[in-house]
Amino acid sequence: MNKTHSNARWLVESAILIAIGTVLSNPPFKIDFPLGGGLTLCSMLPLVLISWRWGCGRGLIAGLAYSLLQLVFGLDNVQYATSALMAAGIVLLDYIVPYTVLGLAGMFKGRLKEPRLGLVLGIVVTFILRFLCHFITGWWIWDALWPNEFGWTAPFYSFAYNGSYMGAEIVLTCVVAWILYSTPLKRFLNGEDLK
Repeated sequence: MNKTHSNARWLVESAILIAIGTVLSNPPFKIDFPLGGGLTLCSMLPLVLISWRWGCGRGLIAGLAYSLLQLVFGLDNVQYATSALMAAGIVLLDYIVPYTVLGLAGMFKGRLKEPRLGLVLGIVVTFILRFLCHFITGWWIWDALWPNEFGWTAPFYSFAYNGSYMGAEIVLTCVVAWILYSTPLKRFLNGEDLK
C-alpha cells in the first residue's frame, strides 16, 4: 500500500471511529453516577483502537480531533469560569489534554509478549492520565465554583467524583478491548489487512 493510500485510509478510519466515539459519549448511552460523571459504553475505545492500529503519532492527532469535538459539545461549561485562567484550565484540562493523551494508548504495542496485555496497559495508563486532568480541574476550578454539599475537602471530592466514573470506564474498556482482541477483529487491530 502506498503512502497516499495509507494516509487516506487512516483519515477515513479515524473519522469513522471518532464519530462512533462521539455518539457513544452522549446520552442515552451514559449511566450517571451518584456523585456525578457517567459511564459510557466504551466511548474512548475507538481512540484506543486508532492508536493501536496506526501508532501513537496518528493516535494523538485523532485524539486531538476528538478533544475538539468534545469541547464543542461541552462549550457551555466554559461560561462558568470566573477568569480567563479558569476558562483556559477548563478548555485545556477538561477537554484538549485528557482526550488527546488517549492517542498514546498504543504505546505498548509490540513491547510485551502478550499483545492484549499491552493493549490493556495502554488503556490503563492513558485513562489514568485523563483522570489526573479531570482531578486537577475538579480540585482547582469546579470546587471553587460549586463547593460540594458533603463538606469534603476539594481534593477528596474531586478524587471521589472523577475516580468513580473513570475507574468504571477503565474496567469496562479493558474488558471490551480484551474480548475484541480475541475475535477476528484482531487482524484489523494489528493492521494485517494493510499488507
